[in-house]
Amino acid sequence: MRPAPTVLHLDMDAFFAAAEQAAKPSLRGKPVVVGGLGPRGVVATASYEARRFGIHSAMPMAQARRLAPNAAYLVPRFALYRTVSEQVMDLLGRLSPLVEPLSLDEAFVDLEAGGSAADEASARATGERLRRDIRAVTGLTGSVGLAGSKMLAKIASEQAKPDGLVLIEPGTERELLGPMSVRTLPGVGPATGEHLRRAGMTTIADLTEAGEDELVRLVGKAHGTSLYRMASGHDDRPVVAERETKSVSVEDTFDVDLHDRVRVRTEVERLAERCVRRLRESGHSGRTIVLKVRRYDFSTLTRSETLRGPTDDPGVVREAAGRLLESLDTTGGVRLLGVGVTGLTDYTQEDLFAQAAADAEAAGATGAVDEPDPVVVPGEPEPRSDTDAVADEAAERHWPAGHDVRHAEFGAGWVQGSGVGRVTVRFEEPTSAVPGRVRTFRTDDPDLELSEPLPLVAVPPDGEPGPRGPG
Repeated sequence: MRPAPTVLHLDMDAFFAAAEQAAKPSLRGKPVVVGGLGPRGVVATASYEARRFGIHSAMPMAQARRLAPNAAYLVPRFALYRTVSEQVMDLLGRLSPLVEPLSLDEAFVDLEAGGSAADEASARATGERLRRDIRAVTGLTGSVGLAGSKMLAKIASEQAKPDGLVLIEPGTERELLGPMSVRTLPGVGPATGEHLRRAGMTTIADLTEAGEDELVRLVGKAHGTSLYRMASGHDDRPVVAERETKSVSVEDTFDVDLHDRVRVRTEVERLAERCVRRLRESGHSGRTIVLKVRRYDFSTLTRSETLRGPTDDPGVVREAAGRLLESLDTTGGVRLLGVGVTGLTDYTQEDLFAQAAADAEAAGATGAVDEPDPVVVPGEPEPRSDTDAVADEAAERHWPAGHDVRHAEFGAGWVQGSGVGRVTVRFEEPTSAVPGRVRTFRTDDPDLELSEPLPLVAVPPDGEPGPRGPG
């Protein structure tokens, strides 16, 4: 525990939804929900206006639609979110060389290592300046927590939401933590929380009163000791600039269970291709291929195969995933498929390329015919785990709700919805002063095409869009 609040935690406010509102004048101040729009889609982010209806992340999209049928429901645009995230991370990097990103919209910063703050006053000033800079560069807001440890800084940023700053003074930790739920502590999930509740412990104060020995008896030595220390306000975890990547994976949840074995194999091969793209983007190769299959009854099967050496070759990964599929029973239907690579390194075993070629030659010798390469829609986002299905839905519909388009006559706009051979577009840009006009076109209109996201604009303190900041 540090004597000064020099650990900063930044959490952008309703990031995906806020970015969509900033990009679309007609949605500002209105409920916006971002996520998978299929029958099995889930909410990725809901704007604060949507949260008033009870909508929250990880909620089934069908339930969200029942709660707020008139909200705007959009497919994620990860290209835009990554661009904004890079701008935010650049601002954090100016504060310190020790920045630990947790996701696109969340990170820890060691202010002491960067000389940005050494006491309470300088830490608060740095946090407020960061919030102003984020708004000036991106037009979005973020909440900042400052404390003497990572755990407390994260708790502080949660208390600061939305668009605020909370500083926890060193020495006040136990008083602050006491009335909070045990679920507030890192490592206390639903199962551990329920176990502690049955033992009569629901608040953090209950944990400290029980003592370390009792917690060790209940949840084991390592976990019990850690829980007691954190409940007492002690957290010595450092801010780590480089977090080691242990695996790369992608998965899809399908709107309708897959029964056709050929279709299942095709989906596995497509996932393998996407997984390798991510693997290469991360600068890694891997030795172990993992296949995940969730069946119609929600039972989950996982199989893995370890290769002779690390690879980032799509043919090798595709063939290995195919072999793993052959060992699994998919009778009854498949609702989710996933392909991953573990055992990562930063080099490739060259002879595995020859292995892929040999496999191809063997297939040719037996008269086997390769499946055609998967079709990739230009600009298709590379989403995170649960939203992989969103990208596929976007590819199939061609006009995903919320995505950018450009018309030869009317200019830039975004898709409000599509179906029955028609696509409805609202023509407006982030810089538009008023909501744009809406027009409907045939889905095969040659003058209409998908386009890259337009950059967001900064929003000055008076709330009106202004000139875009640096970065």
